[in-house]
This record gives sequence, C-alpha cells and structure tokens, in this order.
Amino acid sequence: MSKRTLLWIGGIFFLGLFGCGLLFAAVAVIAGFGNVETRVTGDAVALVRVEGVILPGEGGGSNPFNGTSSAFSTTVVDHLKQANANDQVKAVVLVVDSPGGSVYASDEIYLQIQAMEKPIISSMGSVAASGGYYVSAPTDEIWASPHTITCSIGVIAQFLKYEKLANEYGVESVVFKSGKHKDMGSPFRSVTEEEQQIWQALIDEAYDAFVGIVSEGRGLSDDVVREMADGRICTGKQAIEMQLVDELGYLPDAIRRAGELGGIAGDPPLIEYTEEPGLLELLTSMLGRPSPLAEIRQLFEFQSGATLMYLYTGR
Repeated sequence: MSKRTLLWIGGIFFLGLFGCGLLFAAVAVIAGFGNVETRVTGDAVALVRVEGVILPGEGGGSNPFNGTSSAFSTTVVDHLKQANANDQVKAVVLVVDSPGGSVYASDEIYLQIQAMEKPIISSMGSVAASGGYYVSAPTDEIWASPHTITCSIGVIAQFLKYEKLANEYGVESVVFKSGKHKDMGSPFRSVTEEEQQIWQALIDEAYDAFVGIVSEGRGLSDDVVREMADGRICTGKQAIEMQLVDELGYLPDAIRRAGELGGIAGDPPLIEYTEEPGLLELLTSMLGRPSPLAEIRQLFEFQSGATLMYLYTGR
C-alpha cells in the first residue's frame, strides 16, 4: 500500500472521528443528560409529567427521535418529591397524558401524591384514562379538555395464547413444576376454570382498590363510583357531569389555577422536572427501529407473565 493511500485512509478516518465528535456534542447540547430542572427566580408552579404508559422503575425518559415515551413511576415520584422539597414551588401541576399502565406503578405515584404538602392539580391531556385517572383522583382539582378521553375505571390482565399455532407447527412445551398452578397463564395450554377464578380474585381486589381511591378522592359514595366504573371511557365534558372532573380547560388554565392556590399573582413562573434520555440512548435510537421479528419477540417476552393493569387498551 502506497504512502499516498495511507494518507487518504488516515484523513478519512480522522474526518469520521471529527464528525462523530460533532454529532455527540450536538446531541448533548440539544438533549442534555438525566434529570433536568428549569431554573427561575421567585415563587413558582412546578410541572411534573405523567406521559405515556405508566411503568415501574426509572426508565430513560422520552425519546425525541422515535416519538415514544413512558411514565416510569420511580422517576415521577422523584420529581414530585423534588417539587415538594423546593421552597420556590408553591403548587404543582401533574400533567397527565396517559392511557394508564401497571397497577403497581400507578399506586406508587398515587401514594406520593397523597404525601404532597403543597396544592396539586391534575391537568389532563388528550388521554387520561384508567391508570391516568387513578393518579389524578387524589389531586386537589382535576382539569380536563372537553375532548379528553378519560374514565376507563377498571382492571385488565391479558395473556397471549399460541397453543393452536404451536400445534400446527409441531411445537411442544415441556414443563416441570412444583404445583399445579405454577405455569398458570402458559400460552401453550388453555386456562382452567380454577385458574380463571384465581385471576378474577386478583382483578376484583385491584378493582376494589381503584373504586376506593376514586370514592375518597372525589367525595363520592362507593355505589356511585361502581355504577360508573365498568371500564367505559368518557370525555372530559361527560366526566364533569359524572363529578369525576372539576373544571374544563387546558394546561395554561390549570397552571393559572395552581398559581392561585399557591398564592402567586398573575401568570406564575414555571419549574419543570423532566427526565431526558442519555446520549447513548439517543444515538442508539437514531440507528433505527428493531426488526418486526425482534418486536414480536419483545411482545412475547412482555406477555410471558401477565400482570394486572390499570390500562385503557383502545388507544
């Protein structure tokens, strides 16, 4: 290989490294890293977002390149705690745009809202259903657009069944277990009547908890809530009539109301707590979506052990 060729290769390699460095720097400037808190002076209203499916854990924040996001309970709870501890913050707006999600994760957020020492308002976006309503119920006031999709008070657990598919292709599942219910929910066999009763008992317990939280948060009797809590969705306008929402309006309206509750005159300054994705996550997401086969595999893995969900599945 000639000296000139080596120089060309070295130059291309250097330019490639330089370009990657610029890309890393640009993404870092645009996205930031980790937990982000906006800075203002004086008394302020804090915004804490519950956007996307509610899941347990910390997660990695929203992703601007693929448009996906999830509301991870540990992160939301941390943001609420920061707002509660910040002397500048006089009131909090919980910005909810979520079809709900994990029963466990929704309850984690609910418990922290119960522990808040400052006024907190829920501002519902396009969807605040099931778990999205669950986390809104304990707030001091609930604001929704007339067109918000909300309600969906109920519990669901879903299993994927591919027993027929396995039989068609000669796939057999061999299971060794310590008890007759240890493989309950296996996708390779039908659910027994006894297993249906076990799952229904779990559903009923989570449902009773949901009804109790709505009843307490909204000052409604248990019977009134149960009459509405059949899983139906409703609009924000309908929810007003059902006494499940206090006021119709959009986020700016809820912010102004939170400012009033916090004793702030005029339009209040905002402190927003967000969890931005790390640089590595952003760069990875830019490489493209997983293949359809990989997505199917992820779906099977997620569904391999069903869990209780406060989730509106029609979104």
